[in-house]
Amino acid sequence: MSVDREVSEVTPAAALAVAVFAASTSAILVRWSAAPSSVAAFYRVCFTTALVAPLALARHRRAFARLSRRDLAGAVVAGVALAVHFAAWFESLDHTSVAASVTIVQSQPIFVALGAALLLGERVGRATVAGIAVAVVGGAAMSLGDAGRAPLSDATLYGNALALLGAVTVAGYVLAGRSIRQRVPLFPYVTVVYGVCTAVLLLVVGAQGHAYVGYPAREWLLFLGLAVGPGIVGHTVSNWVLEHLESVVVSVAWLGEPVGATLLALALLGEVPDAITVVGGVVVLAGIAVTTLDRERRGGV
Repeated sequence: MSVDREVSEVTPAAALAVAVFAASTSAILVRWSAAPSSVAAFYRVCFTTALVAPLALARHRRAFARLSRRDLAGAVVAGVALAVHFAAWFESLDHTSVAASVTIVQSQPIFVALGAALLLGERVGRATVAGIAVAVVGGAAMSLGDAGRAPLSDATLYGNALALLGAVTVAGYVLAGRSIRQRVPLFPYVTVVYGVCTAVLLLVVGAQGHAYVGYPAREWLLFLGLAVGPGIVGHTVSNWVLEHLESVVVSVAWLGEPVGATLLALALLGEVPDAITVVGGVVVLAGIAVTTLDRERRGGV
């Protein structure tokens, strides 16, 4: 029995909620790490690949052989897009404010909605558009804590452009997954995507001149935590969900990641959110609820 069939009884919406919460641990783990962000991203994906590849090869060897050139090329593009997303978004934080970076990256559901309508033929209803708008506004509100700290300059504009690139590329990653996962089993797909992403981030770390080894044991444990939580439970479960839910629903649900991260920061780091952050989080959840309920009403998959 395939892994896809084994989890078929799990409600996709519930699985997506678990995936988003798992992804929320990423901010905490990265905060605890002293390694360069690109190194943490590289080992996160590298270890995730090492965890899924043996299972994929053991249980889906024939599926690799049956991959069409089109699907293989799409998975490669998705892997490159995911790597560019990580690299661009992390780099943007060095050039613009956290508020600007997070707000721009959180615009990704807009690009997913456009791509889903144009490329995948997914109908985006008015309620879904309203849900996207509400969730994006809520995400923007959550990131207003440090608004205005970074003065407008060439460096700031560069950072904003990188964040926009991060939003567009993660949208491409979601759209590719939605299309290919209709035909390709979960683990062969994510093995190719994560493998390509690892290779690209390997080059990024080298280009930035960071060391690949020499980190203390604590860092390696954090890298492994990033792989198991945000990697396996976060991204891999989300890729399973993409077989069952529309890409727009998945994309909007991922706006719940900052909400989960805020709650974890309160519990683990003692960071108390201000009123704007709390209100923004409530608005994000409302937007997610509107989008999900509209999908259920229309019966779309």
